[in-house]
Amino acid sequence: MVCGKEIRMGRLLKNGKMLCIPMDHGISNGPINGLENIHGMIYQCENAGLTCVLVNKGIIKTLPTPINIGLIAHLSGSTVLGSFPNKKVLIGSVEEAIRLGADAVSVHINIGAKEESEMLHDLGIISDKCDEWGMPLVAMMYPRGENIKHPHDPQIVAHAARIGAEAGADLVKAVYTGDVSSFRKVIKSCPVPIVIAGGPKAKTDQEIIEMCAGAMEAGASGVTFGRNIFQHRNPPAMVRALYKIIIEGKGTREAILYLDKHKD
Repeated sequence: MVCGKEIRMGRLLKNGKMLCIPMDHGISNGPINGLENIHGMIYQCENAGLTCVLVNKGIIKTLPTPINIGLIAHLSGSTVLGSFPNKKVLIGSVEEAIRLGADAVSVHINIGAKEESEMLHDLGIISDKCDEWGMPLVAMMYPRGENIKHPHDPQIVAHAARIGAEAGADLVKAVYTGDVSSFRKVIKSCPVPIVIAGGPKAKTDQEIIEMCAGAMEAGASGVTFGRNIFQHRNPPAMVRALYKIIIEGKGTREAILYLDKHKD
């Protein structure tokens, strides 16, 4: 018998793979470049191959019209203006996300921060609520804080991802370690699917495509790329290029050639 969590997860994925734009930056960083008109960016990219988007609840409430892809409601927040930017606090609930029509929720945990224990406590509570309501949970597990010197260290990345899985997440968002071999070990040591974060804005299209391809080769279930899509010169074209790799299984050459043909 199919359960609610499986049905909702199916709305977030295509062929078991995720291509997501996280657009939760407005609370932490404000209306940054590319997200000044966040609704416009969503509508611009939704038919380019995205499987889902990740946004804060206020963006869902103010959508002019419903979208036709999966919807993840982000429940964590902090700002760069505050005294503790690494301390993510809950700003929403699972029940509220369900009322808004979301297909999943996400929480952000900074492993290695002084406030790590408080964030893990919240992760456990949200995980239990997600199981109660049949709601998929995406845990963003970032090695970030005072005790983290090398955030892309494979052992640290693997530890952070494993924490998310053991705390009850259905899907973990992790940073890419930089090479296929080390990230494959991260994938194998995590009992739930992993998607990678995009990180800072890349200098070249090739850098973005190769990071995506490397993660997929290692066994990732997709990507959640923010700035590397919504700050790209042609966001829909970047989505379509990533779609070729993630969903169609094409190589980097074909994706890069596609972007070269759609520079404007």
